[in-house]
Amino acid sequence: MGKERIDKIIAAQGRHSRSQVRELCRKGLVTVNGRVVKDPGEKADQEQDEIVAAGEPVAGATIYLMMNKPAGVVSASRDPREKTVVDLVPEGLRRRGLFPAGRLDKDTVGFVLITNDGQFAHRILSPKRHVPKTYEALVAGGPDEETVRAFAAGMALEDGTLCRPAELTLLRPGDPALVRVVLREGMYHQIKRMFLCLGCEVVWLKRTHIGGLALDDTLAPGECREILTKEKEKIL
Repeated sequence: MGKERIDKIIAAQGRHSRSQVRELCRKGLVTVNGRVVKDPGEKADQEQDEIVAAGEPVAGATIYLMMNKPAGVVSASRDPREKTVVDLVPEGLRRRGLFPAGRLDKDTVGFVLITNDGQFAHRILSPKRHVPKTYEALVAGGPDEETVRAFAAGMALEDGTLCRPAELTLLRPGDPALVRVVLREGMYHQIKRMFLCLGCEVVWLKRTHIGGLALDDTLAPGECREILTKEKEKIL
C-alpha cells in the first residue's frame, strides 16, 4: 500500500474526521511506533507501522466485506438492544472501526457492504455519485404497468418528499408480484413508501446489487466474505 498521510489513514477508519485528527495531533494524542506525531501530514505505512490515535490502535489495513444480511438484524456498528451486522462478522475478518456503508431496514435482507474505509463509504453513498442499488421484492396489491410508469416518472411521497425516477421491472405477475427495483438514492423506507403511495404493500424485500456488484448467492443469511479488488471497482 505504501505510505500515506497520517490524517488520511486515521480518518479512513470512520471514527474521526480529518480536522479531528489534526486536533489529536496537536494535543500529542497520535503516535507512530510509539513516537508522538504532531504533524498530521507526516506519512506512515498503515500495514507496517503501529499507529495509535487517542489510545485506540488504527487497523493495519482497510477491509471490504459483502454480507448477506438476515432479517431481524440491524444495520449498525453497535446497538445496546439488538444484534447488528457487525456482530455477525467472523473473528478472522474483524477490524477496528467496522461499520455498514448504508443501511437496510431490520426486516430487509440481502447485500450489506461492511468496511472500515470511511472515504470509500462516502463515495458510494454520496448523492452526487448516484451509485445504483438493486432490490427484489414481493409486492401485494397488484403492481402493473401503470406502477412502472409512476416509478419511472418519480413521485412525491405522502409527506411531500420527492423521489427521483426509479426503475421498476415486473418479474412475475400475481398477488404478491415479484418485482425488481433500481434506486439511485436511499431514503428511509423508500421502496415501501413509494409502493404504499400507489396502493401496494411490500411484504418482502432483498437488496441484490450495489452498483454493478451482485450479492454472492453462495452466502447463506448472516454469512460474509471479503470483496476482491476487481469486485470493488464494479461498485463504483
